[in-house]
Amino acid sequence: MPIEVINEKWTGAVNELVLGATREHGGTRARELKVGAERCLPYLFQEGTMPNRPLVAMEVWDHAPEDWPGALTGALENDLRDPCAWARRCVQEFKADLICLVLEGTNPESANFTPDQAAATVRNVLAAVDVPLIVTGSGDKEKDSDVLSACSQAAKGENILFGCALPDNYKTLVASCIADGHSIIAESPIDINIAKQMNILITDMGFDPRRVAMNPTAGALGYGMEYAYSIMERGRLAALAGDRMLSMPFILFLGGDVWRTKEARASDGEAPAWGAAALRGPLWEAITAVCMLQAGADILVMRHPQAVAGTQEMIRKLMAGSV
Repeated sequence: MPIEVINEKWTGAVNELVLGATREHGGTRARELKVGAERCLPYLFQEGTMPNRPLVAMEVWDHAPEDWPGALTGALENDLRDPCAWARRCVQEFKADLICLVLEGTNPESANFTPDQAAATVRNVLAAVDVPLIVTGSGDKEKDSDVLSACSQAAKGENILFGCALPDNYKTLVASCIADGHSIIAESPIDINIAKQMNILITDMGFDPRRVAMNPTAGALGYGMEYAYSIMERGRLAALAGDRMLSMPFILFLGGDVWRTKEARASDGEAPAWGAAALRGPLWEAITAVCMLQAGADILVMRHPQAVAGTQEMIRKLMAGSV
């Protein structure tokens, strides 16, 4: 007796988000990238379409990280001191789809770069590579407001994806992105209700919902990833059922989550039974990335070149239906 396969029929879809702007649209990027627009759960092509593949961004910092483990810094060699050289290598050698510029050096407890210095770094990186950019602050809420506003104005018309908008300081960033033609990341603490509320608050200011990405602050493999997976799954089901305030694509900052874990950071001498650190860390990041792809991730922000290569290969296989 033949088995009947029952496919879901969805009435909604994920928004399509455009990243970057070419000269035709007022920017300087060589091409614009699109994510989202799914009409089915991840890679269930018999139920609907996924016209845009997930994208992989690589982190570039505005100053050399001081606490990254050797397994990570060794893969990037001497480029960590020059954001432009770092970005070029990520694009040209490691084939990153886009660059995520992290303005960590603006933190008052770090290098304490000024908003003008941060804006200059954004302009320099834009000149160094021709792919779209993601730009995030240092996490210092007070400083980030001034820094991201200055960077938004300096890169007017480039359609950068700026982040992150938080419940208690989103208004300044939203206003800047509206004025300067950028997109925005709405961040929530692994809570589907807060995620929806953030999207409502942002769009209530007149911001186009098609220019919003959601960051659900997912964890790494072994550190709460399964809970984040369930939150993302609920969000995607709501979007496909027609909830417009949960129809934004997902962006996940995996690199920071993974390389804080002891499994990724421990050296060979600290954990000899865990296998070689040079392989263990990238595997931890790649496995986390693949799990998040299955949850519906549209943009993955990563750090290690080996993890990026493995994830990109998995994306190709998933989009071809060959996994």
